[in-house]
Amino acid sequence: MKGKTMDMTAGKPAALLLRFSMPLILGNLFQQLYTFVDTVIVGQKLGVSALAALGATEWLSFMMFGFIQGLTQGFSIGISQSFGEGKKHLVQQGIFQAFCASAGAAVIITVIGQGMLVPVLKLLRTPEELFGMAYLYLEILYFGIPVSFAYNMLAAILRAFGNSRAPLIAVLTASFANIFFDIVLVMGLGMGIRGAAYGTLLSQLCSVLCCMAALSRIEQARVEPANRKISVRMFAEQMKLGVPMGLQNIITAVGGLTVQSVVNGFGMLFLAGYTAANRLYGLLETAASSYGYAISTYTAQNIGAGKKERVRSGILTALLLGAATAYLMSFIMVIWGKPILGLFIAGSQVEATAALRVGYRFLCILAAFFPLLYALYILRSCIQGMGNSTMPMLSSLIQVGMRIFCAAVLTRYIGNAGVFWGEIMAWLWADVFLGAVFVYRYRTNLRLK
Repeated sequence: MKGKTMDMTAGKPAALLLRFSMPLILGNLFQQLYTFVDTVIVGQKLGVSALAALGATEWLSFMMFGFIQGLTQGFSIGISQSFGEGKKHLVQQGIFQAFCASAGAAVIITVIGQGMLVPVLKLLRTPEELFGMAYLYLEILYFGIPVSFAYNMLAAILRAFGNSRAPLIAVLTASFANIFFDIVLVMGLGMGIRGAAYGTLLSQLCSVLCCMAALSRIEQARVEPANRKISVRMFAEQMKLGVPMGLQNIITAVGGLTVQSVVNGFGMLFLAGYTAANRLYGLLETAASSYGYAISTYTAQNIGAGKKERVRSGILTALLLGAATAYLMSFIMVIWGKPILGLFIAGSQVEATAALRVGYRFLCILAAFFPLLYALYILRSCIQGMGNSTMPMLSSLIQVGMRIFCAAVLTRYIGNAGVFWGEIMAWLWADVFLGAVFVYRYRTNLRLK
């Protein structure tokens, strides 16, 4: 795989998207696997209270690391378009500026993250018995923000070149490393939830080293001295794409945090079941995010090459692949969801049964509408690949609005299941909005900048 890149401007869209997506799907599955194993070890070794503490930190983790992922992915879109155009000097300038911007942002965000922990955990009404564990877990993860920036920026650049295999190797390495560190730190040394956090941080450092090695073997990515310069115009373009994509995830997290504050009020057993279901939900949506990365790179390269007609065939193909995969994931959730959820939950029989009932009910509702989530990832990423990250950000506002409405209002009428239905309504209305945006922009010659 030395110097591996992929030109997505020629060939059948289905073959290209599958070839690009499969390593990402495998990588994301293994990434979710170590989250899965992490949750199993915490739930079985440390009990329901520690599992609930992980749930109390979930959206705060997503808010911070989702912003980093979105920002770096936005930085890479221009690199992908320049690669499609065949302009090596612009590719290298884009890489240099992306790393400079990431380094500066890492310092600023680390400081902000540490300062916001206590007030935000209090604002979320984190149960007193969980507060200490939740704070400790997030404090350690937030100190690892520079490592997260490094990994996400490196992986985004590799994907911009059409290389999805190197991120797979990185994630495989991190997955096995995380399992090893969990066994040693949590089970062996008895470090508790602190060991789980350190395991996550150390495993991501392993993935950084893998991505660095892979990128060094791509000739176009070796930034020549003449291209190590700051262009205000290019910096503005990167920020124009990256900041809305990062904010998109923050907006989603704000909605999730609002829902989390409602969920926290339903008690520890509901929170434990909800957390366990979200872990499995995350495992089953990995293919959706992989198709999203694939269609984003595919679209960006074809826009850069001026082959805009291929975008239409590409997104139709991606939507069909997404629907088929979503139905498969739904089948898995319904048939094997309950025994898998049981792996997460330990405690007395009464507690475990109550938490399991909550988690499985959530999974069954999600399963019925899972194709909507896959369509959301694909539509949003295609529009981002065209060079517009503002409309996808607005779609996140729609998602947040629906989640907050259902958590605040619908729960008054149908009980805590209103939280579950908030997910479905968020997917549905975001799909409607993004579908309309895509059709309109496609008919106006895809000029989305």
